[in-house]
Amino acid sequence: MPSFRSRCSANFVVAAIKQTITILGIDPGSQITGVGVISACGTDLKHVYSESLKLPKGELSVRLEQIYARLQIVIAQTRPDIVALEKVFIAKNPQSALVLGHARGAAMLAAVNNNIPVMEYSATEIKKTVVGKGRADKAQVQHMMRVLLGLRVAPEVDASDALAAAVCHAHQQQLNQALAASSNLRGAR
Repeated sequence: MPSFRSRCSANFVVAAIKQTITILGIDPGSQITGVGVISACGTDLKHVYSESLKLPKGELSVRLEQIYARLQIVIAQTRPDIVALEKVFIAKNPQSALVLGHARGAAMLAAVNNNIPVMEYSATEIKKTVVGKGRADKAQVQHMMRVLLGLRVAPEVDASDALAAAVCHAHQQQLNQALAASSNLRGAR
C-alpha cells in the first residue's frame, strides 16, 4: 500500500521533485546486527531510529529468527520505503562468510516480506560516500554519522554502520535524481 510522503524543497536541482523518503540501513552480523533508520529529503537527513541488536550465543537459527523478528518490528514502526544493506565482504574464513550470508538473508527476507526494495552497497562504497575514504575506520564513520545526522553522541559501531548504509543510499538517490533532472532539462531544449 503506498504511503503518503511530504514534498520538500531542495535547491540543488530546481526541476527535480523532492519527496521525503525513509531508509532502513542494515549492517548484518551473526553476533551484532546494526539497524539505522533515516528520513531523507534532498540533502536534508534526519535520524529516526538506530540500535545495535546484540544476539545471544547459541544456535544460528535462533539468532537469525531474532534478526528477522526485530526487523519486522522496526519496519512496522518506521515504515521504510527502501532498505540499504551492506554487501558481504570477502572473508578470509569461508565459514564466517557463510554465517554472515545467513544474517543478510534474514534481513533481506524481512524487507521482501514487507514489499520493500533492497539496495546493496559494499562497505568501501559506504565509507567513501560518508567519510570520503573507502578505507575509513569505524571511529571515522561514527563521527560522520554524529555530524551528518546532528546527534549529540555518536551511535554504537554497528548502528553507525547501518546508518551509514542508509546515508549512502540517500546520497546515491540524490545523485540519480539530479542526473535525471539534468537529462530532462537537456531533452527539453
